Amino acid sequence: MKNIAIVGLGIIGSAWARNLHADGLNVRGWNRSPKDLPFYEPDLVRAVTDAEMIIIVVADPPAVESLLNVIVPHLQPGQLVVQSSTISAHWSKLFAERVEATGALFLEAPFTGSKPAAEARKTVFYLGGSPETVELARPVLQRLSAHILHIGPLGSASSLKLAMNLNIALVAEALSESLTLARAEGISDEIFFDALHINVGRSGLSDLKEPKFRAHDYAPQFSLKHMDKDLRLVLETAGELDLPVAKSLKLFYDNGMKDGLGEEDFTVLMKLLAGKKNIAK
Repeated sequence: MKNIAIVGLGIIGSAWARNLHADGLNVRGWNRSPKDLPFYEPDLVRAVTDAEMIIIVVADPPAVESLLNVIVPHLQPGQLVVQSSTISAHWSKLFAERVEATGALFLEAPFTGSKPAAEARKTVFYLGGSPETVELARPVLQRLSAHILHIGPLGSASSLKLAMNLNIALVAEALSESLTLARAEGISDEIFFDALHINVGRSGLSDLKEPKFRAHDYAPQFSLKHMDKDLRLVLETAGELDLPVAKSLKLFYDNGMKDGLGEEDFTVLMKLLAGKKNIAK
């Protein structure tokens, strides 16, 4: 595949598009707000017309749905829609039905890895769909990734991605609260992280976020608003399944959203802890 459309040029989509463009592929990128990029196409229909692969990476199910309302009437048999936004299995199956009714193919491809991973081609893709569709997409996706995991049938990849993001959110909260306690007791960040480096509680997430915590830097690698949305989808997917810590954490995220922190990195909840604000009552 040589003609690729990237629909959504946010933090991740723009990094993917730049890498594919650098590889010599014919990339057309569309975004709701204009982007100063050589492959930017302001018209969504023109962006996807004749594209062999259309990668959608936007915020949430309503955003995906609004794009499909425009794209679906123009899809042709054989085109491949790769849906990489973090949504639930429920929405993934609904969107696949609409796309496949046109004769086009659909693959769910949520991913893990924030801005640094996307820029370094170290995204990890979770794929849901038929083996044949997975293999069709692989040559392009492997240009962007460190790992490609075929999870299973449609819906399975979306559910796994929500489970992984729930794990990340919980680990980040534990790290934030333990660091807040250490700081309150007069322990320096240097000592805290030196101890963490040789502690069983060390994680890939703590290594990734250590520089941001130490610098009080909340520039977004993965924004609070997106993790808040993912936690909402987690609880919707869980239904009657009891996830008590996830429910409490969602209330804390809601406080962060109310305080206008949505555009910052999800670790910005440290500000609420430092401000001695409690989880919503």
